[in-house]
Amino acid sequence: MTRAPKPFSQGRHRRARQPGGSTADGPLKLYGLHTVEAAFANPERQRHKLYATENALRRLGERGVVPDVPVETTSPKKLDQMVGRDAVHQGAVLEADPLPAFGVRDLGRARLVLALDQVTDPHNVGAILRSAVALGADAVVTTERHAPEEGPVLAKSASGALDMIRHVRVKNMARFVTEMRDSGFRTIALDSEGPARLEETDIGDKVLLVLGSEGKGVRQGVRENCDALARLDMPGKIASLNVSNAAVLALYIIREGLEGRRAE
Repeated sequence: MTRAPKPFSQGRHRRARQPGGSTADGPLKLYGLHTVEAAFANPERQRHKLYATENALRRLGERGVVPDVPVETTSPKKLDQMVGRDAVHQGAVLEADPLPAFGVRDLGRARLVLALDQVTDPHNVGAILRSAVALGADAVVTTERHAPEEGPVLAKSASGALDMIRHVRVKNMARFVTEMRDSGFRTIALDSEGPARLEETDIGDKVLLVLGSEGKGVRQGVRENCDALARLDMPGKIASLNVSNAAVLALYIIREGLEGRRAE
């Protein structure tokens, strides 16, 4: 069964409902087998009702999911009406509240944190969340504005990862970087014009890695607050990666560096 999120410290509170994340008078509708499975495994997720086909219920049971909410067996057509015909729901839709909001104070035990400076596409952010979980990051940080709200598209794109890692939202990314630097993190921004390759950059014992949107990159005010700028050099004919691919490569390099320091 999907693992629950890593424990963090204090300071949790419920996030206000947001347009696109949930309706004004109801919870989120999370869909897809991986997404629903992870939501049931997450003690932070307040769940209300599961709508599923018989086949989806059987598959969830095979994954060890035991629903702790009312279950309504239904048809794929009814689920299409709930979440839209283009949604790949795989026969399962879960009504649930948004996750609690987390802040800087919840990162006290973290060693590897990924910050996304105004990355707006929910599919990219979802893919990055999934990579962050796979590579052992402790949290992903986004801005409150110019970033996707928690919602069905983000949750589905993350394939369960939204319920497996802390998602911190901050008002001011430049100020957040300064706070993390002051608390002992080595703060590194990816920049195609960075003076050194990421592999050659000192990462310290705790790292905040900052990535920006495609095209604009990390904003100047955020870059100026970082300890270092680093680049990813590509050996092939295409010199750059999209942000989700850059994130997975950079996280792998940082994770390898942290493990190497731990082994010393």
